Amino acid sequence: MNKKQSCEESVEKCPTQASSECWFDDACILDMDYFVKTLSAIKQKGVRADLIGSIITHYASKWLPDLSAGDDDDDDDDVVVAEKGFNQFQESPESVTTSWMKKRFFVETLVGVLPPEKDSIPCNFLLRLLRTANMVGVEATYRAELEKRISWQLDQASLKELMIPSFSHTCGTLLDVELVIRLVTRFVSLDHEGVKSGSALVKVAKLIDCYLAEAAVDANLSLSEFVALAGALPSHARATDDGLYRAIDTYLKAHSCVSKQERKGLCRLIDSRKLTPEASLHAAQNERLPVRAVIQVLFSEQTKLNRHIDWSGSFSGLRSPNGWFDPQTTRCLSKREMNAQQMEIRKLKEDVYRLQSQCNAMQVQMERMVEKKKGFFKWKRFGMPAFSKSLGGVERMVEEAEKEVGFGRQTPMDMKTSLVKDRTPHKWRKSMSRKRGCELQI
Repeated sequence: MNKKQSCEESVEKCPTQASSECWFDDACILDMDYFVKTLSAIKQKGVRADLIGSIITHYASKWLPDLSAGDDDDDDDDVVVAEKGFNQFQESPESVTTSWMKKRFFVETLVGVLPPEKDSIPCNFLLRLLRTANMVGVEATYRAELEKRISWQLDQASLKELMIPSFSHTCGTLLDVELVIRLVTRFVSLDHEGVKSGSALVKVAKLIDCYLAEAAVDANLSLSEFVALAGALPSHARATDDGLYRAIDTYLKAHSCVSKQERKGLCRLIDSRKLTPEASLHAAQNERLPVRAVIQVLFSEQTKLNRHIDWSGSFSGLRSPNGWFDPQTTRCLSKREMNAQQMEIRKLKEDVYRLQSQCNAMQVQMERMVEKKKGFFKWKRFGMPAFSKSLGGVERMVEEAEKEVGFGRQTPMDMKTSLVKDRTPHKWRKSMSRKRGCELQI
C-alpha cells in the first residue's frame, strides 16, 4: 500500500507538468501493476496523449535499457535506475526462459497501455519495441498492432532503428526484410487513400533506398525479396533514382552469380530519365550492367542534352524574329561575330561529316566480316544504322543552324550581294567572262 500511495501522491503533485519524471518514482518503476494503475489515474486527469506517450517511453527506458536511445543515456541517474531495473531479471537464480517470459509480459503490457492517438509515441521507440517483441516472441496481435502504428508514421523513422534483425530460424537473411516490406506496403496504401502527403512518401522512398543498399550486401538476400521491396513504392515516390541505382549496383556486386536475364529485370526498376549526370556517368562505365541498360542511359542523356540545346537556342539571338537583330542588346551583330559563328558551325559540320564517313567505313568492314564469318557474329545488332540516323539528325540540325546564321545574321550589304549573285545565271557569267577575255587579247 505504501508504493501505491506514493504513486498517487506523485500524480496529485504534478498533474499538468510536461516533465515525465515527476509522475512516478522508483517504487512505481519496480512494479508493473502499480505503473499501469498510475497511468490509468493519469488518463483520468485528462492529460494530453503526447505527455502520456513520454511517460511510457521514459518508464520503458528505465525498465529495459534496450528500449532507450543510445544518445539519450548520458545522465548518471538514468543509468543507475536502468541497471537497477535490468537487474530485476538477473537477481534470482532464474532460467533464461523465465527471464524472457518476464520481458514478453512487459512488452505486451506496454503495447496494451499505448494511447489510441497514432502520433503520441515516437516512431523510433516503436521500432525498438518491435525489435524486442520479435526477439522474445510476443503474440501476433501485439506485433500487428506495433506494425500498424509504425507504418502510420514510417516517414519519421531512422535507418538505424529500421534495420531490425531477423530472429526467425526459417529466414536466411540477417535483416527482417519481410517486415519492412509489410510496413512499406501498408504505408503506400495510406498514401493511396490520401491520408499521407507526397513529401512523406518521398522521405520513405529515400529511407527504403538506403535500407536496400545496406541489405544488398547480404549474400542470402534473394532477388525476389529485393525486387519486392524496391517495387513496393510507386514510381512517383522517387524524385531521383540515384539511391535505387546504388542499391542495385551493390546487389550486383555482392551477387556475382546473377544471370543476364535477372540483371535485365533489376535494371528495369531504374528510370534512366531520373538519373543525375553523375549517376549516368557511373552507369555508362559500369561493367556489371547489361548493354541494353547502358544504351538506355546514353540515349536518355542525349535526349536531355538535345532538349537543353533547344531550350537555350529558343531564348538566344539565333531564334530571334529579326534574325540579325538582338532585341536584348538592341544592336546589330558585327561582322566579326557573324564570321565566328559561321566558322563554329562549319567546324561542327566537318566533324559530323568525318564521323559519318568513319561510321560508313566501319559498317562496310562489319558487313565484310559478316560475309566471311556468317552465323558466328551478328554485327547488325550493334545498331550502326541507328547511329548513322542519329548522325544524320545532327547533320540536319547543323544545316538548319547554318541556314539561320548564314541568312539571318547577314548585314544588308551581304544580303544585297547574295541577291545580285542569285539573279545572274551561271552560264551568263561564264560567257561574259569569256567575252571580256577576248576583248583584252585583241
